[in-house]
Amino acid sequence: MKQIITKKLEDKEIVWFQEANRYLLVEQTAANIINDLYYKEDPKSIATKLNNKIDIPIDIALEFIQKIKNDIVIPNTIGHKVEETNLSYKIPEKFSFEKFYLINSKIFKVFFSNEFELSLIHPKIAHLEVKQHSIIDFTFQVFNYSKKTFLILDSKLIGSWSVEDIHYFQGKFSMKIIECIYEKEEKDWMGVFHASALNYNKNTLLILGDSGNGKSTSLALLQAQGFQCIADDFVPIDISKKIHTFPAGISIKKNSLPVLLDYYPELKNSAEYHYSRLNKTVRYLPPKNINYHEKNLCKALVFIKYDSKTDFEISKISSLEAFEKLVPDSWISPIPKNATTFLEWFEKLPCYQLTYSNNKKMYAAVKDIFEKEA
Repeated sequence: MKQIITKKLEDKEIVWFQEANRYLLVEQTAANIINDLYYKEDPKSIATKLNNKIDIPIDIALEFIQKIKNDIVIPNTIGHKVEETNLSYKIPEKFSFEKFYLINSKIFKVFFSNEFELSLIHPKIAHLEVKQHSIIDFTFQVFNYSKKTFLILDSKLIGSWSVEDIHYFQGKFSMKIIECIYEKEEKDWMGVFHASALNYNKNTLLILGDSGNGKSTSLALLQAQGFQCIADDFVPIDISKKIHTFPAGISIKKNSLPVLLDYYPELKNSAEYHYSRLNKTVRYLPPKNINYHEKNLCKALVFIKYDSKTDFEISKISSLEAFEKLVPDSWISPIPKNATTFLEWFEKLPCYQLTYSNNKKMYAAVKDIFEKEA
């Protein structure tokens, strides 16, 4: 039987449902009811316990319990879509694009059936492209069949995705790359986080922020000041809680060019990509000094925001606030042991909110966090 895990976080309880691989923050009373319902305790018995604890009428208690069952327990324990890998498909006889990439001393050969599929992957790793190679470590095939994008790795079907779910394909492709370059299976990873990872003196921070808040621009500015970019937008962390390098390019939006051209003049003539689905135009800045062998623990989470009206503000924020920002955009392993590792990892992390328009003060604050949390 699949399970749930509960863990106290400040004055709330985190409840994790294995079936849905979903985390919820609830009051302790609600967490206790969820646990009892999940493990099939009779609602009347739960209502009696609730009545004894907080002196609530049995009929009101039963109504409350039924609502938790209908709104929380049932939606997170039944009817969840399982990724299909037993599908009928036809591999194209000829692919429009054939690319070779050198990543962590391994050669990847990737076939793309059309320009749309190419645009989903190639721009972020174009700086890793090499000339045609005779020795291939891994072969990917990306193609469209029956209005779905299919991914095959070394003759094994990984999955298929509709246009609406195409970001899941991009995530899966990146996941397979890290599995290959680090020789770890999916079960060996604690999670992958929608964040940037920054290294300084063998310590690492995760830089986070909503789209449009300047996270990637801040990362590029910090890299120019001598901090090392470990990853942008896709940060893999293994079950030993070590952050690994993912060498995709740093995504740079058009309005960030004026501030970055002084540090990276090559951006002036770099290729520009327009993503109509996301309504954004970006260029990609290759990370400097890629080091696949250095793997460090995360020392803190820093939620960053560029705000032209704010010179500089920094403060510690609650773990609850950070948790609600971190989890929705992350992939966290559905294996109970790994989920427990994630919760233990997160619980110990200091969390900061940094809002700025003064670059020098931002650099100094990030350095100070590194030194304080080392």
